[in-house]
Amino acid sequence: MGKKIVLGVLAAAVLLGGLAYLMRVEIVLYLAATTGKVEVSPHQEINWKTADPDRASKAADGAPNIIFILADDLGINDISTYGGGMNGGAFKTPHIDRLASEGANFTQAYAGTGTCAPSRAMLMTGRYPSRTGFEFTPTPNGMSGIVQMVSESMDSGLPDAHIPDRSDVPEIDFQDKGLPGSELTVAEVLQEAGYHTVHIGKWHLGRGEEFDATSQGFDESLLMGSGLFLPEDDPNVVNARLDFDPIDKFLWASMQYGVSYNGSEWFEPGGYLTDYWTQEAQKVIRANKDNPFFLYLAHWGIHTPLQATKEDYEAVGDIQPHRARVYAAMMRAVDRSVGDIIQTLEEEGIADNTIIVFSSDNGGAGYIGIPDVNAPYRGWKITLFEGGIRVPMLMRWPDRIPAGTEIESPVAHIDVMPTLVAAGEGTIPDTIEIDGKDLLPLATGTSTEDPHEAIFWTSGYYRVVRAGDWKLQVSERPNKAWLFNLASDPTEQTNVAEANPDVVSRLTALLDAHSAGSRPPLYPHQVEFPVAVDKTRAERFEDGDEVIYWPN
Repeated sequence: MGKKIVLGVLAAAVLLGGLAYLMRVEIVLYLAATTGKVEVSPHQEINWKTADPDRASKAADGAPNIIFILADDLGINDISTYGGGMNGGAFKTPHIDRLASEGANFTQAYAGTGTCAPSRAMLMTGRYPSRTGFEFTPTPNGMSGIVQMVSESMDSGLPDAHIPDRSDVPEIDFQDKGLPGSELTVAEVLQEAGYHTVHIGKWHLGRGEEFDATSQGFDESLLMGSGLFLPEDDPNVVNARLDFDPIDKFLWASMQYGVSYNGSEWFEPGGYLTDYWTQEAQKVIRANKDNPFFLYLAHWGIHTPLQATKEDYEAVGDIQPHRARVYAAMMRAVDRSVGDIIQTLEEEGIADNTIIVFSSDNGGAGYIGIPDVNAPYRGWKITLFEGGIRVPMLMRWPDRIPAGTEIESPVAHIDVMPTLVAAGEGTIPDTIEIDGKDLLPLATGTSTEDPHEAIFWTSGYYRVVRAGDWKLQVSERPNKAWLFNLASDPTEQTNVAEANPDVVSRLTALLDAHSAGSRPPLYPHQVEFPVAVDKTRAERFEDGDEVIYWPN
């Protein structure tokens, strides 16, 4: 009898173990949805501060207000500025287009890299990761493993992710992965120059005491605590889940609807997140209209999870599939934000002496399953093909920048910090090496000289350089070099590396020189994800399709 009981227990254990294995994805996502959540209190009104009079008195005479608006994962074809736009060009972004028509449009502008956090660090510091060590995007503890598990349970055809052996490297907590406090940010320089400095929205440069926005030069910070635009069951929300995307599954399971002001406990935002950020930004402008301010408005839109308001969803019309319509509706909210900011500046009589810069942290994501977000360029976010790093860079300053200015010189996110510092007449200490260049001479028409001989991108062993019209990409997974002449092949269709060994050699030497003496990454990458260069995540990967691995 005892033997039968033991065998029965063993059989039940095997059965339960088998069921747990078969349902491992559902179990892991359930745990992500039910553990580690933060208590969110009801909405709180914010009483925005005004500039300190003693500090403001140090500002240069006629110092401009400065607003930097950053979208998240915006594809170059999501806006109509460049002659395209979503839904075959039928969807327009008139307010973002206005920044270009009334200011300077940098037509060959690049993100710092193909993912968000390192780009944001370059925007803040004007320095490459080779100097800061901030090379990889921090992800919540366990996220990479969960995304990998979910991905491998899907029949996408993609090869498996590669997991480096990190057994001898102590794991660093998500909260402790951030831009070092020793780095000098644009906010710190402008603060010293007399500006009141405000951050609203996404930060993603660390949450520890050393890393948060108020430790990096911002007087005030309204921080995105998690990532829902509205509660999933809100009566005014339209959701679009992406069943083919493992990242999306993790976000829906783990995200909350909450914000924090200057380190406060989380509380509910006052509406749809994009609109809420905008309304709070308008309050900041009104409160500080009489003294120079620097406002960093870092939108979460149009990053996943895909959530739009019903009003925007109805306004964009019958765009198919459903996820593309929700996405367009989210883009409508970002465009409206730009318009509302300009209108507030005009109402307060400070529009002419306010510089507005608009960009995106990287290109559009292939994992949303919308093929034309980066058209006509190849690649997506999480690659260094043009689609992953070509972004808008629009600069409006009516007092100084002639309307309709178009600039073809290649520029990058590292240029934002020295440009805004120059606009605010701030001073960068001689001891700080800045990789970016001041773009005001190009924008104001006082110079036509290209600011860079070469621009670099690095994510682990995946390295890229653009020098003149030549762009070289080299990687170890796959072990390959891609060379493109962007003057004759701007969409990177034809790899001419074998036909131009002298160019490959010259550009490889530039990459090696850039890497020489680089600061090691602050923390090693944990996973190398495969990304199809020419297919969205909604399409099946087939033998012969091009793939690149992304270390992070």
